[in-house]
Amino acid sequence: MEISWIPQFRQYVSDVRSEIRKVVWPTKKETITTTVVVFSMVVLMSLFLWLVDVILSMLVHWIVR
Repeated sequence: MEISWIPQFRQYVSDVRSEIRKVVWPTKKETITTTVVVFSMVVLMSLFLWLVDVILSMLVHWIVR
């Protein structure tokens, strides 16, 4: 009884290792810069959405009064 999936699995692992060698990993500086940009955008969007929420809340409160 031959197990036919073993050669396929070995080929798959070989292909994965080959592809990983082709990956260009970011430098530490690029990673830090990207992290700071993403964090800054999250903070800015949070503040913007908070402001919109406050304004709409005030508007609804004024209309309902």
